[in-house]
Amino acid sequence: MTERDLAGVGESTDAGPGGAGEPGARTRGHLLAAAQTCLREDGYARFSTRRVAERAGVPLSQIHYHFKSKRGLLLAVLDDQNARLLARQAATFAVDAPLSRKWDLACDYLDEDLASGYVRVLQELIAAGWSDPDVAAAVRRDLRGWYELLTALAEEAGRRFGTLGPFSPAEVAALVGHAFIGTEALVLLGLDDESVPGRRALRRVADLVRRAEAAERAAGEGSDEDGG
Repeated sequence: MTERDLAGVGESTDAGPGGAGEPGARTRGHLLAAAQTCLREDGYARFSTRRVAERAGVPLSQIHYHFKSKRGLLLAVLDDQNARLLARQAATFAVDAPLSRKWDLACDYLDEDLASGYVRVLQELIAAGWSDPDVAAAVRRDLRGWYELLTALAEEAGRRFGTLGPFSPAEVAALVGHAFIGTEALVLLGLDDESVPGRRALRRVADLVRRAEAAERAAGEGSDEDGG
């Protein structure tokens, strides 16, 4: 199974046993929500499709109908959450606002996504992907969307500040993305305290960006005075 093949995992016509059209879509939604809860509470290793079906209040056969398999359900959970959150992040980054403000919001979203369980789902599937090539391919596909978004933001920073130093936009995106993903993993391990203040350190980056923005404004004001 290739990344192209995995793009359709979890999709259905929303018609089949136990429902058609809108009822089928509701069943699929209930299963996704139940699977997210079970994955957050039980982890990947103890994840049970039977428990998902019971929590969703539907027959176990509905999981096979809508998602084909346990793996298909798990990947559909990731795709569903990832698509919604990526759209949220893209809308935030598209707003005409200082880069420092966008960074602040990204840190706010990290806190939200930890609380909602999305980070747990993502990190569980990243770990599963180390030994399951199909899961790895799906996770890579979803993560690439975030790195593409960060690359566009780095390009914006380069235009605003005139340089990214020795880094290309893709390299800046890699460093930023890796920093967030690594911090997420350590937070889930409980290693986010005074000795290893990961989330606080990420927020400090916004202070550096604010200094650069202030210097840019000061330089612009100086140019205006010289021209006057």
